[in-house]
Amino acid sequence: MNPNAHEHIEKILAHMTQLPGVYKMLGKDGELLYVGKAKNLKNRVSSYFVKTIEHPKTQALVARIYDIETLVVRSETEALLLEQNLIKLHRPPYNIMLRDDKSYVYIFVSADKPYPRIASGRGKGKHQIGKFFGPYPSAYSARDTLLTLQKLFNVRQCENSYFSQRKRPCLQYQIKRCTAPCVGLISPEDYKEDVNNSIRFLQGDTKELNQELIGKMEQAAEALEFEKAVFYRDRLSLLREVQAQQAVFKIKGEADILAIAHQAGVTCVQIMYVRNGQMLGGKSYFPDMLGDDLGQMLSDFIANFYFQVADEIPVELIVNLEVPDKKQLEEALQQTFNKKIQIKHKVRETRAEWQELAQMNVQHAIKGKLSNHLELNERFHQLEQVVGRPIDRIECFDISHTMGEAPIASCVVFDQGGARKRDYRQFAIQDITGGDDYAAMRQALIRRYKKNMLPDLLLIDGGKGQLHMAMEVMQELELDAFMIGVSKGEGRKPGLETLHFTDGTKIQLAEDHKALHLIQQVRDEAHRFAITRHRAKRDKRRSSSVLEAIPGLGPKRRRDLLTHFGGIQGVLSASEKELTLVPGLGEVMARTIYKILHE
Repeated sequence: MNPNAHEHIEKILAHMTQLPGVYKMLGKDGELLYVGKAKNLKNRVSSYFVKTIEHPKTQALVARIYDIETLVVRSETEALLLEQNLIKLHRPPYNIMLRDDKSYVYIFVSADKPYPRIASGRGKGKHQIGKFFGPYPSAYSARDTLLTLQKLFNVRQCENSYFSQRKRPCLQYQIKRCTAPCVGLISPEDYKEDVNNSIRFLQGDTKELNQELIGKMEQAAEALEFEKAVFYRDRLSLLREVQAQQAVFKIKGEADILAIAHQAGVTCVQIMYVRNGQMLGGKSYFPDMLGDDLGQMLSDFIANFYFQVADEIPVELIVNLEVPDKKQLEEALQQTFNKKIQIKHKVRETRAEWQELAQMNVQHAIKGKLSNHLELNERFHQLEQVVGRPIDRIECFDISHTMGEAPIASCVVFDQGGARKRDYRQFAIQDITGGDDYAAMRQALIRRYKKNMLPDLLLIDGGKGQLHMAMEVMQELELDAFMIGVSKGEGRKPGLETLHFTDGTKIQLAEDHKALHLIQQVRDEAHRFAITRHRAKRDKRRSSSVLEAIPGLGPKRRRDLLTHFGGIQGVLSASEKELTLVPGLGEVMARTIYKILHE
């Protein structure tokens, strides 16, 4: 820490209040590094500046603190809510940030009339009005449920744009997974019954469904409608199969079960979801947290997860450890979600089984993560030995283009927990000479670090020339960056890379050196990310160019064509007769389009 900053902070600590509140750690340029809460601000903030701190992330944070601001509140609950609001607003780099912080996955039944659709999506606020079921721990588990629903009740899952343009049943009807409401092959009344049955299934009400299917199967058999009886028999068989898988979870109610474990520097939290008495699965998180008190870490995780990520919360949170600020946490959650929340760690019977299941899963997850984590830790340690300074965050840039056109700069970020994909960035490079990688890299570096904090190590892929250009950029921005240029070895073979330093020295590490493996890992990820993004951009352009190649088909009619069929795939699958139905297209142009697309 800078001596002047140290004196300034000592004065702040000497006059700091002992009331509850929120503190903000600020960096050299006033950037927000960390936000925290405390029931006693003086005691909590002072604890960061004792000599016994061993956690590397805490040490890295303290080394960058130049100023501290505090906000006094009336209670610990207010402090917790204010802390989470500030984290959500500013996303400070040293706060807990979940690496996979996407919204929950839900299955929803739309409010479309008379033929609603069933689909899945992330977040309740991002979809049309309808009934929502979940959350599901992953998109895969939601898709699995949707497939079961398709087989059982044949309710449509297609987009509204596709549904409204159909003139004949699609493949889903042919394979008996949809009743083709798009062309009126089922009445609204019968379709409504299928929708209601789907909702009952999602709510866990399978007992009555079972009896109804038996009744319909027997009626069909008595009426000698054997094909219909077979249809109901198959549905009944599938339903019983699903029931058998869920038989262990019979208790009604909803809960999230959270288990935390820590081993060899790795912290894991396992969340398992129970809704309508059914276990919907679980998910493992590996948060990068400060501290060594597991109960407090679990409390911090709960606050971060439910205030920053979750769209909803069940009435019960079952945890494997007692959380120290349980009462304040429950009050804050109740204020935010407008319902009474209970956090329990002493549970019995079925809830104890859920708790045990979560603990088994968290141990399994942490063992799998440890093998990768220890290897990555060793790679970082070896790199620190090579460069002679602590390294926690690495950023690396790569440039991708096709024949000098449409250049894209990618920035990937690694820390001792692995790839931080949430922090990846991609820059579309503009107004440069085609193929000028130096100018592209220069533009990307300026755009990245004009507003963002420097990493502990900036990797420049390209060797001495690119490194000198990066040094010029840092001088312009008046930044002191630690940078290494990486050039390809003889014959561009991996393992023969040369590392160039800003003082003019260069080294070539042994092919089996773990520091070199880390550099290769980061650089390869930067290259993969750049190529992937560039391909996506190129493929999007190519898909639209299929229609652009058709003579006489201008921008307006291309747009009308795509709108009518809901996209390029709809156009490709349309018949010549269906093409003539597009307003303003005409028979001659429809024939031309069909012939060109189907040659």
